[in-house]
Amino acid sequence: MKSVSVVIPVKDGERYLEELLAALAREGNDETLVIDSGSRDRSREIARAAGVELLEIAPEEFAHGRTRNLAAERTTGELICFLTQDATPCPGWLDAYREAFTLDERVGAAYGPHLPRPDTSPMIARELTEFFAGFQANTATANGDGARRPVIQRAGDPSFLSNVNACYARACWEEIRFRDVAYSEDQAFGADLLAAGWAKVYHPGAAVLHAHDYSAIEFMRRYFDEYRGLRETTGHIEPFSVPATAQQVLREVTADQRWMTQHGISGATRARWTARALTHHTGRRVFSAAGSRSERLPSPLRRRLSLEGRAAAGADAGAAATTGGGGGVSPLPPATHIEKKLSGEVYDVAAQVWRDGPAPLLDPLPGMAERERLRLAMVIPPFSRGSGGHNTLFQIFSRLERRGHTCSVWLADYQGYSRDVWPAVLRHDINEFFAPFQGPVYKGFDQWQGADVAIATGWQTVHGTLQLDQCRARAYIVNDHEPEFYAASAEQALAADTYRHDMHCIAASPWLRDLLIERYDSSAEAFQLGVDHDTYRPRPVVREPNTVIYYARYVTPRRAVPIGLMALAELKRRRPDVRIVLFGTGEMLHASFPYEHVDVLSPEQLSWLYSQATVGLCLSLTNFSLMPKEMLACGLPCVELAGISAESIFGADGPLELAQLDPNRIADAMERLLIDQEHWQQRSDRGIEFVASHTWDHATDEVEAGLRHALREREEAATTIR
Repeated sequence: MKSVSVVIPVKDGERYLEELLAALAREGNDETLVIDSGSRDRSREIARAAGVELLEIAPEEFAHGRTRNLAAERTTGELICFLTQDATPCPGWLDAYREAFTLDERVGAAYGPHLPRPDTSPMIARELTEFFAGFQANTATANGDGARRPVIQRAGDPSFLSNVNACYARACWEEIRFRDVAYSEDQAFGADLLAAGWAKVYHPGAAVLHAHDYSAIEFMRRYFDEYRGLRETTGHIEPFSVPATAQQVLREVTADQRWMTQHGISGATRARWTARALTHHTGRRVFSAAGSRSERLPSPLRRRLSLEGRAAAGADAGAAATTGGGGGVSPLPPATHIEKKLSGEVYDVAAQVWRDGPAPLLDPLPGMAERERLRLAMVIPPFSRGSGGHNTLFQIFSRLERRGHTCSVWLADYQGYSRDVWPAVLRHDINEFFAPFQGPVYKGFDQWQGADVAIATGWQTVHGTLQLDQCRARAYIVNDHEPEFYAASAEQALAADTYRHDMHCIAASPWLRDLLIERYDSSAEAFQLGVDHDTYRPRPVVREPNTVIYYARYVTPRRAVPIGLMALAELKRRRPDVRIVLFGTGEMLHASFPYEHVDVLSPEQLSWLYSQATVGLCLSLTNFSLMPKEMLACGLPCVELAGISAESIFGADGPLELAQLDPNRIADAMERLLIDQEHWQQRSDRGIEFVASHTWDHATDEVEAGLRHALREREEAATTIR
């Protein structure tokens, strides 16, 4: 049985310290060290009375990482547990930690849940319960104890650790040690531990009673400190916008009210806590965002916002101005040392391909392109609900899986957008957002197993795919000409480079196929985007007259939203009675005309929207969107841009109403559909007829043929060489 030392940093901790030390006496650890940094209450007397070792340091010597390293050096246990002064272990706490380190020889750390105390505020109690529930095993067991089972976390899993309640293998701590940072030393250790090849364990049985009891203002200042620490140790910047904040606060307050209902809190008490929850969640969003951008704030303001009264931005602010050889004072500000935060640069994978070239492919096997079942590995960039490109990929990939191919998905997330999302959650989101998928989903390539065809799907995935070995061939499903997504930039150059590595391209339109062949001399073929006709069909609802709906995804520049808004403003000037509905984004856009807004909708909801409207507007400056086909399938005439990609699918005078990139011409096209009923009916009928044969099964046929083409090219190349 491993020996266990427990370390408790303390400053004015008398409220819970006696209770905490009594709990440790019950648990039976081998050694307890209280390290006090200037308490003015009874903390030191409580420690002495309990018979534990007491180490006293000056307040100015305390730092979260440095002090814990000092404490670890002063203890001897094979396992080192850290608790804060207000975290009381629950029965079974020590046994759970000892069990955690028996699960794998590379377990370097473990942590357990923080349980709310009886007097904890509803919003904090709910947050703690839901947060730690997210780490629990969701595998059913015969005796129903799945939620109590420990979970091993490795590279690619969430890096979360909390020294409120954590335990470390001494060997792991000696190798990594806590960074000498002012805050979030535990989060930094979690990331460093996983990067070094260690694992960590979440054990539900290693629970402590712990919840901060701050005032609303103190909570805000604490969040400022926490997110400043996260920025300094992990590089995290908390996103912030007023509309998103308002929506998030509303969701959180609603969840708090639901929690209070479940726990029998009502009447005046519920009203009081609801008001407090509104203040709490608003303050949290604002102060978290401010903390992660603290370097932009003046030093006096940083000190006032910090609960710890810390003014320095980053690590220690460094020396003041230095004196040069001539005795003058340098005008340069002091430099701030920044710790290494990444294992490599964001696009380091591209540099490796440029330096070393792609990983060699396996030798082709005769007849491999004709095998009934293939092993297919699709590499994808990060995604969110409403991502059209990912919807296309999974409509096809789910059908390839159902045809008997062995399919796996690999997330290439070099910028850490999904850093704290488990693979199982990613797989759940794929099924909820896009299409049914039963195969495994991986983050990164640590568990790479090889494939007949490795499939890149966006420019961010190509260089990573080129580094994958144990493949017979590589292919590239190209949804759009991605260099056009960027102004002159590194991203534009990197995106263009992806078409120059001899990967067979399967392009999402004839226009895109021809562009790849003519501009990049790529091997390429095309597939037609499909439509889910079970969902997108005319619904039994009366169309609302004079209603124009617009896919106004402003965050996607290629959707030309400023032009679309100008066209709608012109249409509204001509026809004041027109009703305008913007959809497809959570952002409320500023416009010179009144409009109605709906958020990102499910496919089912979209089909009803398309069935009720009179005219659809969807603009594409690069490859056309799937949305026009779905509108047409619902009998909704759609206006798109002429002279770009739509003609390669629909023809110059097909079912789409095409207009030049000019607000007045776009307004003309919409107005004609509004006033000419015969023309509207013709477009509607032709649209339904045109897209009837455009199915996802047919698209899957074409993509599967493209993947087999990539294998066949490898066979033919080998024959030519011989």
